[in-house]
Amino acid sequence: MLAARLICGHDLMIARFAPIIALLLSVGLLQAANGLFVVLLGLRMVAEPFPATITGLVMSAYFLGLMIGSLICRQLIEAVGRIRGFAAFASIVSACAIAHAIWVDPLYWASLRFITGICMGGIFMVAESWLNGSVDNRRRGQLLAIYMLCNYVPMGLGQQILNFGDPGNFILFSVASILFSFALIPLAVAPSVSAGPLPKSRLSILQLFKISPLGVIAAIAAGLVSSVFFSMTPVFGRGIGLSLSQIATLMTSGLIGGLLMQWPIGKTSDIFDRRSVFIALVFALACTAVLLTQITSLGYSALVVGIVIYGGMNFALYPLALAHTNDFLDADDVVPASAGMILAYSIGASLGPTLAGQTMALLGPTGIFYYTALIMGPLGLFAIFRATQRAAPSKADQGPFVPVPRMSVAGSALDPRAAGPADTEIENPQSEALDKPA
Repeated sequence: MLAARLICGHDLMIARFAPIIALLLSVGLLQAANGLFVVLLGLRMVAEPFPATITGLVMSAYFLGLMIGSLICRQLIEAVGRIRGFAAFASIVSACAIAHAIWVDPLYWASLRFITGICMGGIFMVAESWLNGSVDNRRRGQLLAIYMLCNYVPMGLGQQILNFGDPGNFILFSVASILFSFALIPLAVAPSVSAGPLPKSRLSILQLFKISPLGVIAAIAAGLVSSVFFSMTPVFGRGIGLSLSQIATLMTSGLIGGLLMQWPIGKTSDIFDRRSVFIALVFALACTAVLLTQITSLGYSALVVGIVIYGGMNFALYPLALAHTNDFLDADDVVPASAGMILAYSIGASLGPTLAGQTMALLGPTGIFYYTALIMGPLGLFAIFRATQRAAPSKADQGPFVPVPRMSVAGSALDPRAAGPADTEIENPQSEALDKPA
């Protein structure tokens, strides 16, 4: 009898967690492919050689597509279903990855990156709505932490694949395409998936600006600098003569910094006035960026240490801006506000590589760090100005910091600061595939 209960309990646990594991595995494979591909493309454009200005424009096309995808993909997903939507988006992304090897042309590549961005926006919307429907309110914070690990760790591992190929041929493009395709498999074989609803509303940027001017400007600034780290750091590395292995390690070091430093920075902002912590973070990032323009002369090890610190502060900007904005919101407004903040971040991200490319064309490879300092300096001054215009919320009104990756509109419901239970609807992948119209 006891053995039967144990077996039954084991089966229930597998049935409960298998879909979540499948989702996280799919996300991990996507991010591994994404981590490899964005560095690979940057290195290939340097080898061609594309000017930094053109490279920046091509890289911006992806983030522009990501922003548009977050706006238009919900209707498509609702029309064809999540399973079909995810499969279509992932297949297109895989095809776009290998299509880069067919023809080397900046306009052609920019078009492929734009399409990829739209599809990745849809992929993350599907995956995060499923994750939101997989747990109750009490476990959303834990799932969000695991989800963040499934974004950062595979991306760093994917970048290390660069050590096994040459950006000048098609092999690494093929590997990225294969990884994008493999991301379909865990979700396709998952027994069932509980999906949260796709949010239909967001606070506009103007509404958010009235609630928290600093939060909106900070989200845009975070997009301006975070997108540049992913897209233009490989260009910087090649420009100063780093090897493929050194560039891969440099990129992964920034991700490690982002993973390790978000929590202590955020908890510090829970203890002290959050705006003061934010101001200190912004000016510290600006100073670190300036130091990185000179640190290359001290050797590669010093550069890696600098990038760990730089990445840690860089990736803490957006969650700190989101936490500051949430301090002035009711719990019911957290999800619509988060959706608006994601849009603000995306606007900055779509402009960042282009602006950084222009700066690097003028100042050389280290222009990437001068660019960051030029963004952070005015942001810090604006934060100081806002601190003189509005009293800080009391500790009782100040919500907790939550370390978050940049998520889709659907993923914003994973934030444990949001009110209410995560509504769920049960979808069966097999029945959906049969019942949805072609």
